[in-house]
Amino acid sequence: AGPAPASSSPASPVAMFKVEFVLQLDEATQVPLTLECHPEWAPKGAARFRELVESGYYNGCRFHRVVPNFMAQVGICGDPVLYSQWASKRIDDDAAKTSNARGTVTFATSGPNARTCQVFFNLVDNSFLDDQGFSPFARVLADGMEVVDKIYGGYGEGAPKGRGPEQGRIKAEGDAYLASLPKLSYIASAKVVA
Repeated sequence: AGPAPASSSPASPVAMFKVEFVLQLDEATQVPLTLECHPEWAPKGAARFRELVESGYYNGCRFHRVVPNFMAQVGICGDPVLYSQWASKRIDDDAAKTSNARGTVTFATSGPNARTCQVFFNLVDNSFLDDQGFSPFARVLADGMEVVDKIYGGYGEGAPKGRGPEQGRIKAEGDAYLASLPKLSYIASAKVVA
């Protein structure tokens, strides 16, 4: 008789962790915002988010898409080369295990198994997204949604629905284009804190 087969029980889940952002809401206002990340909700999404935060990717990222009564999106960094490196590293979808309620954070996606580095904060209950491949991996803590609600959205939705920031230009031109949109709120810094 040979050795016993290796155990096929799943590995223990990765523990919950927190991420602290410092948001630059406008030229004079910097505020902390803490997220509680839940790998048990979306293991692949939470792991990618942690990897992006720990690499410093989100430092300086602008909230380029803010749609009132829907969501605030961030994740196209101002360095086109760095963005393209992360945008080419797609991750598979996680099944939605919790709803896209107000205050949850979810990866944006362009279709099945296409999540990369853009995430959005649900500004309202967006449960209609639950069966469309949008699986939350984190939630805003405490009174943090009061901060999120102050993210600048005055430029509006991007083309063709509005005159807001053009994602294609951010991806291609980075900070050179973003300089023409000085009111955009951004993540000054992000770090894993627990």
